[in-house]
Amino acid sequence: MVGEDTTGSWASSPATRASMRSNTSRDTKPELRLRSLLHRDGLRYRVSAKPLPHLRRTADVVFSKARVAVFVDGCYWHGCPEHGSIPVTNREFWSQKIENNIRRDRETDRLLMEAGWKVVRVWEHTPPAEALEIVRQTLAQPTGQGPRPVPQDKTAAE
Repeated sequence: MVGEDTTGSWASSPATRASMRSNTSRDTKPELRLRSLLHRDGLRYRVSAKPLPHLRRTADVVFSKARVAVFVDGCYWHGCPEHGSIPVTNREFWSQKIENNIRRDRETDRLLMEAGWKVVRVWEHTPPAEALEIVRQTLAQPTGQGPRPVPQDKTAAE
């Protein structure tokens, strides 16, 4: 991949393209840590699943019966106010990309909540035990009750 032609690509170099293509959309370390704790806690869930069949969005962890969708957002890709950054190279592209991701996250939250789902979003830097507790609290709420637990810095971006 490193010797790949990047003509017409968003990548600024073959090395950048190779690096970005190697990023995974599921089974990241933060997701695996959270899933391990959830499983150890006796909770069963679906991984990388669509909460709504007609919506082209997948949640990292889905509790179908409880109608809870959990997203573990990467700081870089989702614009974390604490750790997110925009690269110097190809700055306009990446700025727009991250803004679009944030916009899509908000739309996903809205669509899921309108369909009666509870949405949990945690940053990748959230300690796994803290993320587990947020999920536990959300699962304990009756369906359709209470605000969705979203980390403070996530709502600040709205």
